[in-house]
Amino acid sequence: MPHPHETLLRDAYAAFARGDLDGFWSMCSPEFAFNVPGRTIVSGSHRGKDAFMAMVGTLMQATGGQFEEVVHEVLANDEHGVVLAIHRLSRNGREHVYNTAHVYHVRDGRLVEAWEQPQDPVAFDAAWS
Repeated sequence: MPHPHETLLRDAYAAFARGDLDGFWSMCSPEFAFNVPGRTIVSGSHRGKDAFMAMVGTLMQATGGQFEEVVHEVLANDEHGVVLAIHRLSRNGREHVYNTAHVYHVRDGRLVEAWEQPQDPVAFDAAWS
């Protein structure tokens, strides 16, 4: 039987994949923050629903909606979760593929904060700069 936080993360990513951002957000605490490294168009600490939705809007606009996130594995315990993912996108006429990890802090059954950890920061920056 999977850990409840594994199920929470899988459900959140399934909602995101369907384009159900409100469904994703329903699994987050109101102060949820998604932290993205680097100096790209999606970098920064996106805290709260408006900031998170704006970041996703920037991501989708930059890719013309051609962004795919494939969940490779989900690991979870009582306080944390890790989603190993493959990102595929088309931007400025170029295809980009990179592996990443999203490291989550989970409290009271809600996603509280996440940190993007690209396996290859150079490939990540090339995709989003």
